[in-house]
Amino acid sequence: MALRGPAGLGPGSRRPLDEAVAGAVEREAPALLAAGGAPEDDEEDDGRGRGLLRWDGFSAWLHCVCVVGFDLELGQAVEVIYPQHSKLTDKEKTNICYLSFPDSNSGCLGDTQFCFRFRQSSGRRVSLHCLLDQFDKDLPVYLKKDPAYFYGYVYFRQVRDKTLKRGYFQKSLVLISKLPYIHFFHTVLKQIAPEYFEKSEPYLEAACNDVDRWPAPVPGKTLHLPIMGVVMKVRIPTCHDKPGTTQIVQLTQQADTNISVILPTVHEVDIFRCFCPVFLHSQMLWELVLLGEPLVVMAPSPSESSETVLALVNCISPLKYFSDFRPYFTIHDSEFKEYTTRTQAPPSVILGVTNPFFAKTLQHWPHIIRIGDLKPTGEIPKQVKVKKLKNLKTLDSKPGVYTSYKPYLNRDEEIIKQLQKGVQQKRPSEAQSVILRRYFLELTQSFIIPLERYVASLMPLQKSISPWKSPPQLRQFLPEEFMKTLEKTGPQLTSRIKGDWIGLYRHFLKSPNFDGWFKTRRKEMIQKLEALHLEALCEEDLLLWIQKHTEVETVDLVLKLKNKLLQADREHLPVKPDTMEKLRTHIDAIILALPEDLQGILLKTGMT
Repeated sequence: MALRGPAGLGPGSRRPLDEAVAGAVEREAPALLAAGGAPEDDEEDDGRGRGLLRWDGFSAWLHCVCVVGFDLELGQAVEVIYPQHSKLTDKEKTNICYLSFPDSNSGCLGDTQFCFRFRQSSGRRVSLHCLLDQFDKDLPVYLKKDPAYFYGYVYFRQVRDKTLKRGYFQKSLVLISKLPYIHFFHTVLKQIAPEYFEKSEPYLEAACNDVDRWPAPVPGKTLHLPIMGVVMKVRIPTCHDKPGTTQIVQLTQQADTNISVILPTVHEVDIFRCFCPVFLHSQMLWELVLLGEPLVVMAPSPSESSETVLALVNCISPLKYFSDFRPYFTIHDSEFKEYTTRTQAPPSVILGVTNPFFAKTLQHWPHIIRIGDLKPTGEIPKQVKVKKLKNLKTLDSKPGVYTSYKPYLNRDEEIIKQLQKGVQQKRPSEAQSVILRRYFLELTQSFIIPLERYVASLMPLQKSISPWKSPPQLRQFLPEEFMKTLEKTGPQLTSRIKGDWIGLYRHFLKSPNFDGWFKTRRKEMIQKLEALHLEALCEEDLLLWIQKHTEVETVDLVLKLKNKLLQADREHLPVKPDTMEKLRTHIDAIILALPEDLQGILLKTGMT
């Protein structure tokens, strides 16, 4: 199938891209961004900078768009991949095929939207443009791209069609992306999928061309994204935002006649709707997710399984869930054997499944949530009970949380009363979600603040940083030393919830979420030490230093300083812009103080 772009925008042509990306190719950009934090929270302007290749704008948001249809002989098959040059391995295509259709037992008639996540084949290069990856560092940790995984956002249509042998029209439009912007991409699909099913490939081509003209997904900027006659207004959060706030609302006080859709969030799901059947046990589920326990969600359809899994992962925000999670998982998934084997303990993963076969296959898993149909907004399903795992024997087992887990913390009756009152007063689901999200946020913050405080104490004092020695090492994390701090500065300072907090911390310190969190914090602190070391070097009188040392030592110093500059650029160290400029000035001055033959060699060695 030949899908071609418009004239004048062939593979070799260049076009304008958002000025934020254009600025990234300048030598100073990484340092400026590192020191200045997130780009300013302003409206994007129309200024356009240096151009990049065709499809770079598209690649900043999507890897590709797939159309998956049903063939009577082949079964599910990828009919279209756009742009045509997009690369997917056979294993990735197979995963996309099976994950883009609901299981036959789901009986999804009409239109269904859901999300899946699958492992990227090993050995392939990351598809996103390297210049755009620097924006990743300004994102909250839970929104950063995971290089090992793709997301698939699906709009599936199944309607009766007597003209087809099978009697049904079955097709999925699937957006494949590295970005975990669930709400945003579902909104994009709502805008384009219904018309695509009517108008076919030329419409899809035009939609992709619109995406290719979008500005880069810069955190902190309010972006206007036109697609097929609709303009979406979005803001991607930054790591500097206050958790729990939605800044786009504050930016839309004035009516804008050009805006069709304003998205208050790019990534959040309706958390109350997902937790509604189990909100009596929401605190226990928070503990299970925090501790990285193996968890299965058995749901009637992929939309319910994917929303519930994503709500679970989201409930420990602003902590990142570091284990694997699959919003929709099938028996055809390439990791099926790995995740269902009984020869070893179940892995730390959250699976969303719909096939009744899993009730038997995953019977040995320690925690299973079985949910019925999620009710429309405003309707409250019957609350499920916690049941022993041995009761999950039959395929028609009733909804419930099947686990032998005993929570460490006492149940917070206040939040349950608040949500129940909201149900009685017919409070909108959005308002209930705000209450539940704030509760989870405060619970997570109460838990993590003592850890943050202790880890900050592992940082060496600034006065111990010498420009002429390597940066000092961080002190080691000692679990027992941390436990002792909890007596005076534990979660009791910020949380009313009682219980075995110490036991919860001991369990957490052995979990993948602690391992991921601590590695991230450790990396940030080491980078901070490197930045402080660089600043200490800049404050020294280096010309005086070289007068007291040999030419060999001076050349060695120049090479080391140049390496420091490269490291600061490469790792986006949190260095002030004037520090980088000072260091370049120092290097130039030292080189000019050396004999001419050495000057020529050193000026050729790397960039200054």
